Amino acid sequence: MSIITSDYHIHTALCGHASGEPQDYARHAVDIGLLEIGFSDHAPLFSHKDATITMDHSQLPIYHHMVESLRAEFADQLLIRLGIEADYMPGYEDRTKSMLSAYPYDYVIGSVHFLEKWGFDDPIQLKEWDNHDVNNVYREYYRLLRKSALSRMFDILGHVDLVKKFDFRPTEDMQAEIEENARVFKKTGVVIEINTSGLRKPAKEIYPSQEHLKLYCEKGIPITFGSDSHRPEDVGRDFDKGREWAMAAGYKEYVLFEKRNIVKTVRL
Repeated sequence: MSIITSDYHIHTALCGHASGEPQDYARHAVDIGLLEIGFSDHAPLFSHKDATITMDHSQLPIYHHMVESLRAEFADQLLIRLGIEADYMPGYEDRTKSMLSAYPYDYVIGSVHFLEKWGFDDPIQLKEWDNHDVNNVYREYYRLLRKSALSRMFDILGHVDLVKKFDFRPTEDMQAEIEENARVFKKTGVVIEINTSGLRKPAKEIYPSQEHLKLYCEKGIPITFGSDSHRPEDVGRDFDKGREWAMAAGYKEYVLFEKRNIVKTVRL
């Protein structure tokens, strides 16, 4: 049976909430048979500073050097890509774009973690859900996802239903929102990821849901795979389930990146 051999969503301790040395992540990737990985740690925020969730601007050169050094160290064992995960936050597009264009990344993952200043997926801010209507939260999240795609700053959109992380589910039909997501994703040419970390969260479900993924597949939106690992042992975790998830939705292939372009398509 075919296996997924690339993991494009791996973090480092620089983000403030990951553990282990970068070499440990690479070694685990080699041990489980991955051929290619990509580090995509949390980029600095422009809205505010929080050392527990993203690296600081002063740490970007450290991150770049770390991954480049790792590439050389594991050159005979593993192909290592340099990516980054950047937040989409309205009003900060120009500064975000400038930051992302200043270094030759292999890919950029765009994610929505904030509704204004509320980190809706942050366990520390979990109680804030009590102050919001769940249906409005979902609609605003999807609206920001579409704006992130339309910004054309990102190559991949990360965990495109992250809003379900704590298993708060909408009580109203969101089909029109997902259809609009699919239309915008297709129009802008972004790739979405199969992110297996949802299985390790209260939602107990891969991002995105099977229902949503089927629609994205029908619209021809490409996929990558990511573990969203914050520990070395989570690299490539549940990729067997991720592959089944993708195939059940109708996908037959996934893509690989280099220098912010799709350079290869791999059969599932």
